[in-house]
Amino acid sequence: MDVPFWVWAVTVAAIVAMIVFDFVGHVRTPHAPTLREAATWSAVYVAIAVLFGIGVWIFAGGQYGGEYFAGYITEKSLSVDNLFVFVLIMASFAVPRELQQKVLLFGIAFALILRTVFIFLGAAAIEQFSWVFYVFGGFLIWTAVAQARASGHDDDEFKENALLRLTRKVIPTTQEYHSDRMTAKIDGKRYITPLAIALIAIGSADILFAVDSIPAIFGLTEETFLVFTANAFSLLGLRQLFFLIDGLLDRLVYLHYGLAVILGFIGIKLLIHALHENELPFINGGEHVTAIPEVPTWLSLAVIVVTLFVTTVTSLARSRRDAREAVAAGGTADPGTGGTTVAPSAGRDAAAVAGETGVPTVGRVTDEEPSPSRRTPPA
Repeated sequence: MDVPFWVWAVTVAAIVAMIVFDFVGHVRTPHAPTLREAATWSAVYVAIAVLFGIGVWIFAGGQYGGEYFAGYITEKSLSVDNLFVFVLIMASFAVPRELQQKVLLFGIAFALILRTVFIFLGAAAIEQFSWVFYVFGGFLIWTAVAQARASGHDDDEFKENALLRLTRKVIPTTQEYHSDRMTAKIDGKRYITPLAIALIAIGSADILFAVDSIPAIFGLTEETFLVFTANAFSLLGLRQLFFLIDGLLDRLVYLHYGLAVILGFIGIKLLIHALHENELPFINGGEHVTAIPEVPTWLSLAVIVVTLFVTTVTSLARSRRDAREAVAAGGTADPGTGGTTVAPSAGRDAAAVAGETGVPTVGRVTDEEPSPSRRTPPA
């Protein structure tokens, strides 16, 4: 796929313009977006991504169009998984609702820069060393197994990683928020605020997210332009998606299984491709292995879409069933999320405990190890 420089320039300029527009139009004035606002802008960004994919399909052909859509859907599903960790970080640092947009947008901008670097490094490595496909494929299969063995989204604590601990140790930090400012000057001394710490937490978490998302999309397309745009469009609109579905995230109880299937499938696809490109002397004498046919793009796209559909439907059915069972057991269903709350006789109300102590009862920052997680921020 031959992409002229001017197409790259226009695409990058458009992506940067959308980020700037997001900041000027939505984030510069701190506020908690309404459900309608979040839904509207989520739909706008998805529409832009779809229209771009249609353009690829028309001007570059169905093969590349299919690769783009397969990559975009995969990256979007992985970004939804990232939102679980983002919710955890927001709760851990008690980020006020009206300030969460700013943290997310800066985190997304950092993620886009970081992933762009990873994409070009990955493309350069693939260009020079065909055995990299073996590494990517093996890593994705290992990640898929870890996902499948995970306990889901039951973690309610966030453990500060080494970068955050070092930041707190080296740079003076305030205990309270100062509007939407990242730094504050107190008694002539400059401090960073908890808002900056939360931003660092999200940025460092995305380093781990990029480690599996970049190999995954290279398993669907080797075109650097498609890898970049699929990642960029999956990240754009992630802020709005956070506010749209943060109350529904707990209902996606089987998402980690769906992602395990997708990552495992792409990992196997990469290993098959590695065999076709094989140059390692200890495998088939350094000759290509073509006995196993490569996985076509249409099959990749079908597996991804069907897996996500089945995962979503079964997750929502499970949540509704759990809600009914809780009601039958004496609890009450939460109409906003499909979850449940305990009956008054079950013990002290969690909100009351939070009100008495001033400390959130969910997502408390702790130095203790959290229970095993699918994709916890790197230590």
